[in-house]
Amino acid sequence: MRVMSYREAVIEALREEMTRDGNVFLMGEDVGRMGGVFQATAGLWETFGPSRVFDTPISEVAIVGAALGAALVGLRPVAEIMFVDFTGVAMDQIANQVAKFHFMTGGQAIVPLVIRTQGGVGFGDAAQHSQSLEAWHTHIPGLKVVMPSTPSDAKGLLKTSIRDDNPIIFIEHKLLYQTEGPIPEGDYLVPIGKADIKKEGKDVTIITWSKMVLDSLEAASLLEEEGIHAEVVDLRTLNPLDLDTIIFSVKKTGRAVIVHEACKTGGFGAEIAALIVEKAFDYLDAPIQRIAGIDTPIPYAAPLYRAVIPNPDKIAQAVRGLL
Repeated sequence: MRVMSYREAVIEALREEMTRDGNVFLMGEDVGRMGGVFQATAGLWETFGPSRVFDTPISEVAIVGAALGAALVGLRPVAEIMFVDFTGVAMDQIANQVAKFHFMTGGQAIVPLVIRTQGGVGFGDAAQHSQSLEAWHTHIPGLKVVMPSTPSDAKGLLKTSIRDDNPIIFIEHKLLYQTEGPIPEGDYLVPIGKADIKKEGKDVTIITWSKMVLDSLEAASLLEEEGIHAEVVDLRTLNPLDLDTIIFSVKKTGRAVIVHEACKTGGFGAEIAALIVEKAFDYLDAPIQRIAGIDTPIPYAAPLYRAVIPNPDKIAQAVRGLL
């Protein structure tokens, strides 16, 4: 298969879906001629023109509100909110309008809207541009939350999201854009709501998503050298959640470690831990462990922000302690 970066996979997915469906268009801050602050829409303005790839004012409320209106009249907008931190500025639109419109109209209206945004610690962007806020959005019924970790999943899930008739929060970790991986040829889709076992194992289940998948795989490699065989489950989507795959894996290994970059308190890992206790308590041979970010605003200095979030060594150490 072809090897492609995560950034190139996102661009190719957008290009293919815009070519396939004339109702798909892009909007957001600097997504046009500039190609996006992370260059994840580069070249699309030149191909499709300013009527289908256009810049917006610096107003998240306006971006989401305009995208909602477009979706309600039959278009399929892909709206970019630059940094997941600023979805909070548009949370009334997202939580009270976008997520509820289908329900409030008794199913008469559909909202085929994808909100692309970037999350996670990355380039010294400090406290207001480095958060992992996926738990906010999983708490809102009516929203799907997608967080792919690999280029192939990013492309397949973005194409699926654009074709979906429901509003979707599509979070791309900013440190993943330069990572590379194989991409299948042709038109392929990855189903929303289906986890992927990135590495099989028998001793412990590591449940994770987004960039922490890469860190967990690195930790699993370290553990493999010690004779510990960890299974790494990449959720890929948090809502809908593939609980069947989680429970199947935990029943097999008897141990669960949940890894996420978001701060620990109120993180989505707590929801997963509760579900495992409800569905597979009798199969657990040890307490569930959560490896998460420290409950603090993200520092600016690189040594400090790296210390705040999980890394392969921290994950491996947690697994050793569990065993």
